[in-house]
Amino acid sequence: MSTDQNQLPNYITPNGHQALQDELYQLVHKERPEIVNVVNWAAGNGDRSENGDYLYGKRRLREIDRRIRFLTKRLEAAHVVDPEAREDCDQIFFSATVTILRGNGHEQTVHIVGTDEIDLNRNKISWVSPLARCLLKAHAGDEVRLNGVDGVEIIEILTVEYIRID
Repeated sequence: MSTDQNQLPNYITPNGHQALQDELYQLVHKERPEIVNVVNWAAGNGDRSENGDYLYGKRRLREIDRRIRFLTKRLEAAHVVDPEAREDCDQIFFSATVTILRGNGHEQTVHIVGTDEIDLNRNKISWVSPLARCLLKAHAGDEVRLNGVDGVEIIEILTVEYIRID
């Protein structure tokens, strides 16, 4: 059995899955063909060792091919979890939107998403991050302990929702 078959699933929301598919499509059908054309044109211009277009094109082609392989593997291992399809409950699982009261007294809303969807500016945290790991399986109203570099932080869970994550 190959290691790809033993790979853990890549939990991802529907929007995250679509974003990976869109990026793969862009690379395969637009960027890669354009770079191949540039490389072919540059190769026809003579000495390849000093041809910047050729050298840059070959390097960019390797980067694109590497990203295509990565995206293909991530999509093959993807396990799409739609928060809107989940029954409403107050327990925290993957794809939950959780409002918490931090130890410093500030309220924060976080979305628990896949590792390919992290966007801290939009409060999207990976389900394997320390904060998400301490929240998982807890319920609204619970207090959890987050061990951080500054010590232990007590976090109160205010609300748990399963709504669309954009």
